[in-house]
Amino acid sequence: MDQAGEVLRLVGLDQVRDVRAKNLPHGHQKVLNVARALAVKPKLLLLDEPIAGMTHDEIVFSLGVFEKIRSQGITILLVEHNMEFMSLCDRIVVLNFGQKIAEGSSDEVRQNEDVIQAYFGSDDAA
Repeated sequence: MDQAGEVLRLVGLDQVRDVRAKNLPHGHQKVLNVARALAVKPKLLLLDEPIAGMTHDEIVFSLGVFEKIRSQGITILLVEHNMEFMSLCDRIVVLNFGQKIAEGSSDEVRQNEDVIQAYFGSDDAA
């Protein structure tokens, strides 16, 4: 299989390889952009909100793609607001208005009171 085909298989888009990018659903277009970056065989992949605007099903599909990429030994540095991605991360840094409020594993960050307050609010709020 050619390099393009291998990358498309890795990101789960090999079945639509003959479809024009503009005709793909939004989530597939975003994953295709990741595939383009993978074509140069990076050791580090920098992604800024790769799932913004995706439906739930597209997010689930993308999570699987990023797990496959990670299993290939490619390091991913991710900027993301969607907390579903926390499970993919070895290390998380949480910012609130540009200030670091937490750093650690996903379990540590999930239980951090500053993170809970900043991202989920408190039950005591009036």
